[in-house]
Amino acid sequence: MNKKAWIQDMKAIPFLLPFLLAYLIFTIFPIFKGLEMSLYDWNLVRKMEFVGLENYAEMVQDPNFWQTLWNTTLFVMLTTPTMVLLALGLSLLANLNTKLKTFFRGSFFIPSILSVAVISFLAIFMLQPYTGLVNTVLQSIGIDAEPFWMADKGLAWVSIVVVTLWWSVGFNMILFLTSLQDIPDALYEASEIDGASRWKQFRYITLPQLIPIGRVVILLQILASYKVFAQILLITGGGPGGATRPLIQYIYEIGFTQNNLGYAATMSYALFFILLILSVIQLKNQRMEEK
Repeated sequence: MNKKAWIQDMKAIPFLLPFLLAYLIFTIFPIFKGLEMSLYDWNLVRKMEFVGLENYAEMVQDPNFWQTLWNTTLFVMLTTPTMVLLALGLSLLANLNTKLKTFFRGSFFIPSILSVAVISFLAIFMLQPYTGLVNTVLQSIGIDAEPFWMADKGLAWVSIVVVTLWWSVGFNMILFLTSLQDIPDALYEASEIDGASRWKQFRYITLPQLIPIGRVVILLQILASYKVFAQILLITGGGPGGATRPLIQYIYEIGFTQNNLGYAATMSYALFFILLILSVIQLKNQRMEEK
């Protein structure tokens, strides 16, 4: 790089410094500070006491940690493939050249702009026994059973998964829809001339073109699902009997209810490394397939 180009690049530094400073203070510093906290026995009352890796040893032997990690992993397995397929199907529907195109796009996306508190309130209102909308509809079509959606383990998982899908599918649908609109029309026109059916167009043109964004959606969904917390806390409280309690809720309880911030930081970094490993694997597989 010659001197003139170097000087030209240096002119951008004053404009980048405010963002860099904010990034260091609010992102980089908390990462290392949290890692330091995980090595201490600490609450907000007494002085921090260095315990080394004792918090990590306690975490490995903590059955509640493994149970909540499994609950979170189960949520990921239930939501990720369903979310990808549902978002793909809705994007195909929203991409149809019909008069209802705008209606489809708006109705699919609007739930994603609502807050988690609103979504959770609607879920509780609809799923409550005896007077809830869902049970009322079931009874109106001749089903006399009275499901307790949030008191039964299986039904609680169904409720949380369905509510999460309805709430967040719109964002992923938009990602797929954007990629659908980027596919050249010439590919479809050429295939029609060759006599390709709609199914063959979808299989050999649409799907291959959507693979890159599909990988992104899968990665984003895995990361988001492993960080699930608010809707479960508000809808089921982690019940019944802790059956739906995710890892972040357990971290929250340890840190802010039991006031054990050091151990909470330890479990937070365990989750961080799990997500880091999954991200690296996904990105590595993507690069290998691209080559």
